[in-house]
Amino acid sequence: MAEKKGGAKPGGKNITVPPTAALRQQAAPAGKQGKIEIMASRQFTNWLADQNASLAFTTYKVGKVFLLGLREDRKISLYERTFNRCMGLFADKDSMYLSSLYQLWQFHNVLAPGQKRDGFDRFYVPQVSYITGDIDIHDIAIDKNGRIIFVNTLFCCLATVSHTHSFAPVWKPKHISKLAAEDRCHLNGMAMENGLPKYVTTIGLSDAADGWREHRQNGGVIIDVESNEVVLTGLSMPHSPRMYQGKLYVLNSGTGYFGTVDVEKGKFEPLAFCPGYMRGLAFINGFAIIGMSKCRQNRTFSGLELDDNLTKRKVEARCGVFVVDLSTGDLVQWVRLEGAVWEIYDVSVIPGVVRPMALGLRQEAIRRTISIGEPVKI
Repeated sequence: MAEKKGGAKPGGKNITVPPTAALRQQAAPAGKQGKIEIMASRQFTNWLADQNASLAFTTYKVGKVFLLGLREDRKISLYERTFNRCMGLFADKDSMYLSSLYQLWQFHNVLAPGQKRDGFDRFYVPQVSYITGDIDIHDIAIDKNGRIIFVNTLFCCLATVSHTHSFAPVWKPKHISKLAAEDRCHLNGMAMENGLPKYVTTIGLSDAADGWREHRQNGGVIIDVESNEVVLTGLSMPHSPRMYQGKLYVLNSGTGYFGTVDVEKGKFEPLAFCPGYMRGLAFINGFAIIGMSKCRQNRTFSGLELDDNLTKRKVEARCGVFVVDLSTGDLVQWVRLEGAVWEIYDVSVIPGVVRPMALGLRQEAIRRTISIGEPVKI
């Protein structure tokens, strides 16, 4: 049931869904956009309990970050917070990083080990905001030195935060002749390896303003950050490259196929067809968690091979978070969203956390939620 909390406690909406097949639960209204409806596969809650983890995902059209976990009775706990155009997401046991329209937010868990608050075992509170301007931040990661690295899509580069500027460039593809606010190639994804950026995805190799749109069908590439060389071509709207257990995975979103990349041969190996426009990829215990969206009816997303593949399989594009077994390529579990939400951007797994929640900026509770750090010597 939708649950509102007030007073000195952190506010929010908590949505629960029984662990039965395709049961629907109507959530509380999502602002002016309408209501959110959620349904889950029959064994999803058992699967999530087995992983001893929770999930986080973003949807930027409605401007929501969702934290999905389990209550003690194994019903789904879906906690949402509103941040304007939230996209890139990185979450772990104690921290969460989130991009919004012109800011990059850093949250921190304020609960002590073993402590719970209203049944939640993590309570992420926004502590730092970097004002970046509207640079269209996509993927976010933390490098081996604890530094925030993010994909600056507007300027087609990798960047980090700055205390004195909107951002500090870290790397750019060699085909980009200058840093300009022109989204020339739509650099959108980043894979980390050994704590450093290793690969990026772009939708084209254009070096002109908004030039990537002409390469949607098969102009997508993966670039090795260290060598600055293209290692794979011929992709359609690729997103979310990720390294897992020594393999490079990517979402070939314009076709609907999720798969691996043979870097030596420059070849994409499809693993699973996913009925939706894919963005957001995370892993746990031999499973891939993929965000999927319904297809937008506009020039950017129309006419892709994904449309034909959906038609051949007699299925419509879906919105939600889907679980793929890497050993078989089967879509074994899913959570689907309907109503106000029809697209997902990023997905994170939070291992060791059963039921997370977060504090937003629109409740009185943010004035009264105060934590005290360790003493500091003068």
